[in-house]
Amino acid sequence: MTKTPSFVETPSRKPILVVDDENDIVDLIALMLEPLAVQVHGAGSLDEAKRQLKSQRFSLCLVDMRLPDGHGLDLLHYMRQQNLDLPAAMITAYADIKSAVSCLKAGAIDFLIKPVEAATLKQLVADVERMALRPVNDCQMRHILLGESAVMRDLRGVINKVARSNASILIQGESGTGKELAARLIHQQSMRAQGPFVAVNCGAIPAELMESEFFGHKKGSFTHAIRDQAGLFQSAHGGSLFLDEVGDLPVAMQVKLLRVLQDGFFRPIGGVKEHQADVRIISATHRDLRRQVVEGRFREDLYYRIHVIPLFMPPLRERIEDIPLLVEHILRRLEPQTAFKEHLHLTRAAGEALCAYAFPGNIRELENVLERAVALSECAELGLESLLLPEYPGQMEPDRVHHVASRLDEHIDDVERKRIIEALTVTGYNKTAAARILGISQRALRYRAKKLGIE
Repeated sequence: MTKTPSFVETPSRKPILVVDDENDIVDLIALMLEPLAVQVHGAGSLDEAKRQLKSQRFSLCLVDMRLPDGHGLDLLHYMRQQNLDLPAAMITAYADIKSAVSCLKAGAIDFLIKPVEAATLKQLVADVERMALRPVNDCQMRHILLGESAVMRDLRGVINKVARSNASILIQGESGTGKELAARLIHQQSMRAQGPFVAVNCGAIPAELMESEFFGHKKGSFTHAIRDQAGLFQSAHGGSLFLDEVGDLPVAMQVKLLRVLQDGFFRPIGGVKEHQADVRIISATHRDLRRQVVEGRFREDLYYRIHVIPLFMPPLRERIEDIPLLVEHILRRLEPQTAFKEHLHLTRAAGEALCAYAFPGNIRELENVLERAVALSECAELGLESLLLPEYPGQMEPDRVHHVASRLDEHIDDVERKRIIEALTVTGYNKTAAARILGISQRALRYRAKKLGIE
């Protein structure tokens, strides 16, 4: 049995579990982390590690890949099965890309190669502590990625987990589903949240400028290079680099990007010094990259480099239950741009039409439809005629459309009822003052109150 290093445990020392059958490794890690006031506990086997995990809470777990009674991955799977919210990093002397990918997919936040340097360990502990101080606020996540459908709840849960890792993420989904929003949320919840988030649309950069845009250049390295310029990798140092529409990268640039991801270094055009590429890559595409690999338009080795953790953004037609919430959010955002005294709201026919429409452009199209409707409407009530929905067959069953449309009406009525009651309560049920607060006429207030059953 591996001994626990002999440090005096105090309430201020954060416990860390090191699972390694070599006592010297455990003692060395304890010695390197001593300045950080952590309490290192050793476990020489999977069974011993499981016993300690059952009896004590730890702030971090460092796991050797090869153990006497199994594989380090087995412990990661065990922690997931037991729903242990414990950051874990894999340590091994036998490094290869396949093993690293497997560990990161299993939930490891990092993959360290023996001998591990003290600076690397200290940085890992500091990152974990910083994450602990920034707990995921599920309420905040729901306001960023709106929706209470099952697929959206599952998506937020996945983002919560993958944000803790440094692994590359590939976000897939149709245009307009919120891929960049998800990428920003992953960055905000990650260990790199204090660093920059740099986004680039790979399809918008001319091929001849792509290398300079990614890696930067030195003054005089080519015509019109009148000054040194930092590239995207340098700008995103210590943070996250979001490669939107990564499937649009030309093959020549794919080769250069792969080399940086493999070696961890890049060199600006015209430069002689190499720079470390300390970034987390988050990619996104609406294309089928597997098909592009088969067709020879996307490198297979690069695909596996960026596809360590896949994330799928569902189209709006697969989460129609979220339309009421999205409509309410968009209309409230558009209200300040209007001169209407009443709150923007849909007629029942307009609500049913939105719920029956398939939205090939997803949330972005919903925003455009409502913005256009507000611009064309002469009153706060948006009718079916103002939506101008194109002829595109809906993919929803009639019963489900009717149910969700009814929910849309109920949701909007509930919001309006709540606001009217709040205004009446604040003014002591002075209808004149309440109407002034709400920005509507007394007549409109009486009509709305009667319709909503407010005494």
